[in-house]
Amino acid sequence: MLELRPGCECCDRDLPPDSPDARICSFECTFCHDCAEQRLQGRCPNCGGELVRRPIRPTTKLERFPAATARTHKPAGCAAAG
Repeated sequence: MLELRPGCECCDRDLPPDSPDARICSFECTFCHDCAEQRLQGRCPNCGGELVRRPIRPTTKLERFPAATARTHKPAGCAAAG
């Protein structure tokens, strides 16, 4: 089950469980749409994997399977790709 991490690792923007702007890699590193596209060109800076839209968990399932609350913020690893 996905953790649904609460924020972008680059800019620390909030990404609630129902956010259509969340992007993840296969290891669930989490980024906002803007950082994923503009800074990272669709590649995870941690593993090099593709960043794709994170699925939205139905609200009826969030009570039993809540989103993560621990934040990961690593702006130094999110320099603009060039």
